Amino acid sequence: MKSRLFAWSVVAVSAISMTANAQPSSVKPMTFPVTQGKTYKFEKIADGVYYATGGFGSNNVVIVNDNDVMLVDTGTTPGNARRFVEDVKMLTNKPIKYGVNTHFHFDHTDGNQVFGPDVQIIGHEYLAKAVNPGIMNTEPYLASTGSIPQAQMEDLKKQIAAEKDAAKKAALNKQLAGAQQMLAELKELKPTPPNKTYKDKLVIQSGGREIDLLWLGRGHTEGDTVVYLPKEKIVATGDLMESRLAYMGNAIFDDWIETLDKLKKLDFNVVLPGHGIPFSDKNLITAYQDYLQDVIVKGNELKRSGVSAEDAAKQIDLTSHAKDFPQITGKGADLRGMRRLYAWLTERGGG
Repeated sequence: MKSRLFAWSVVAVSAISMTANAQPSSVKPMTFPVTQGKTYKFEKIADGVYYATGGFGSNNVVIVNDNDVMLVDTGTTPGNARRFVEDVKMLTNKPIKYGVNTHFHFDHTDGNQVFGPDVQIIGHEYLAKAVNPGIMNTEPYLASTGSIPQAQMEDLKKQIAAEKDAAKKAALNKQLAGAQQMLAELKELKPTPPNKTYKDKLVIQSGGREIDLLWLGRGHTEGDTVVYLPKEKIVATGDLMESRLAYMGNAIFDDWIETLDKLKKLDFNVVLPGHGIPFSDKNLITAYQDYLQDVIVKGNELKRSGVSAEDAAKQIDLTSHAKDFPQITGKGADLRGMRRLYAWLTERGGG
């Protein structure tokens, strides 16, 4: 049976949220008190710190300070951001003062446009140039709005028509409705960059809470921000480190491994990832470093052997990492990640 690696494929039109966080994980779920909104579920990680899941795309973090609120990532669509903000009102009536973009990918930044000038949207300085109108013609944006999701929706419709099981048919219909809603809401998108940037570190002291915004180095993208709460020993990592495999279409592979070393040196008890579920074991970070190293070595071998990126995406064998990342069910990797690996190897003079 042909296997696939579901490495945060934004083209999975199962409304993203319904599949992205339901992917197999070796991480044992942690239990936290829950507040359920209309769209989002908020898990209380610590006093004033909530992990938000249930919207399209990314999982977000809400930090309720003495007098204000910080949101970590703003959502996949403007409509989704509005629903997020509305649900946050269940937690507090304090004003939203900050929104942090952990990186430039659309599911973490496309809600920026719904906030007024009274809200500081903060990101690494790389985002100031990365988030622009032309970004909609690049990956991973294209995979969310182009012909691929349309084709997959047609496939979903065929599955719905053929499905006899009522529960499965209802789930498929829910996925289709979510995907259609996402595509419709993306039509109003106006890519909006942060209105405040930083280079290496930005410390925000909000009342009695210290919030450190850290650029530890290139990795998942060139401008990944880690949000660190030193007192609470909590770190929000965006997609720099998930509890599962991450999308590699903009990766800087060797830097990513080194940057994760810096992440492990932070004193934290809980990681709140941009996708997946909270975790605490630093061994998972080491396991992902090993995975990335294996991708580099085996991808380079395939490239040197004259294998195309398209064929390498089918042939690469990363099954030894399945114990840590059970998304891996056989040979193969995400094609966009493999294309990026080949380009990166060429940039370095490899292959």
